[in-house]
Amino acid sequence: METFTFNTTEQILLASGGILFFAQLLYYFCLYNRIRTRSRAARQGNIHFTQDSAPLSVIIYAREEVANLRRNLTAVLEQDYPQFEVIVINDGNIDGSEDYLTILGEQYPNLYHSFVPNSSRYISHKKLAVTLGIKASKYDWVVFTEANCMPESDQWLRTMARNFTSSTQIVLGYSGYERGKGWLHKRVSFDNLFTSIRYLGYALAGKPYMGIGRNMAYRKELFYGQKGFSAHLSLQRGDDDLFINQTATGKNTRVETDANAIVRMQPVRRAKDWREEKISYMVTARLCSGIQRYLSGLETTTRLLFHTAWIAALVMGIMNCHWLVAGCAFIMFALRYAIQAFIINRTAKVLREKRQYIFTLPVFDVLQPMQSLFWKLHCIFRKRTDFMRK
Repeated sequence: METFTFNTTEQILLASGGILFFAQLLYYFCLYNRIRTRSRAARQGNIHFTQDSAPLSVIIYAREEVANLRRNLTAVLEQDYPQFEVIVINDGNIDGSEDYLTILGEQYPNLYHSFVPNSSRYISHKKLAVTLGIKASKYDWVVFTEANCMPESDQWLRTMARNFTSSTQIVLGYSGYERGKGWLHKRVSFDNLFTSIRYLGYALAGKPYMGIGRNMAYRKELFYGQKGFSAHLSLQRGDDDLFINQTATGKNTRVETDANAIVRMQPVRRAKDWREEKISYMVTARLCSGIQRYLSGLETTTRLLFHTAWIAALVMGIMNCHWLVAGCAFIMFALRYAIQAFIINRTAKVLREKRQYIFTLPVFDVLQPMQSLFWKLHCIFRKRTDFMRK
């Protein structure tokens, strides 16, 4: 009978682990599994799509990126879509990008380009570029991507546009990384996948709170109705996440995760570039409204506490030779891991991610919130002016 007798510490650890285990299951089944269930519903014909192919404008921001434009722009220009224009707003011209766009424009009459004035100060150049692109566009729907992104299919615009229903004002898509090598790329790819699963999951649950400007669309009237980016024009970032946070609702937003609607970015080469991008998003995230930010923080907290509880119970069980305690702790971990691996890897398959997360999943599961904490500490000790346009 001693096997089934638990001391107070063991009871607390197992009870806490069990509560945290079920809290984690709620997040995975009710939020993180939504991309997979949405894909199944689309295949079964249970989602309404419009048959109209509304004319649209693609807006691309490029900052001294002639190499990326040479590599990716033709894939956008050669989309299988009846009526569209591509507007490239160039920020700087010391790399020959303006010359390249001029030459390419002779081959593609639907390509237009402009530039951000060098004299612009105290205003985010990217937000100014997007504003110039929207004002120059002919059509009601504007689709956004960036110079380092390439559509995975020539059906990208057609697949995004099937969501342009009469009640829709925003469409959020998925942007992933091309297959790369090295530990940095694995970290970046998992972080991008998990972040996308989270924010797209909220949107599919009817609670959108952010978007990523590499692959999204919205109506011009929404932009003008919000007075553009006037509320945060001096911040370097916020042209995507803050704008969507201010305008998106459960009724006016749709999500497109079909494989044909995916765009791919080139692998990150330097950890410093990735760190600065994540820190900048942390800064704008603090300005986002809605409960989603706190629910995401709660998930991260319960995740770390769960790992603390089951590891402590496992160690105590082994030290006391109380194998039932150790077994219960390990079973909790194994069940959560199995559910987590199934949902994340099936979602990765839906999103055509070539990498599967099996042995690295427990490592990234703990590493990701620790990285987030590290970046938040960076934000605390950095000046606000570091994230403002000077």
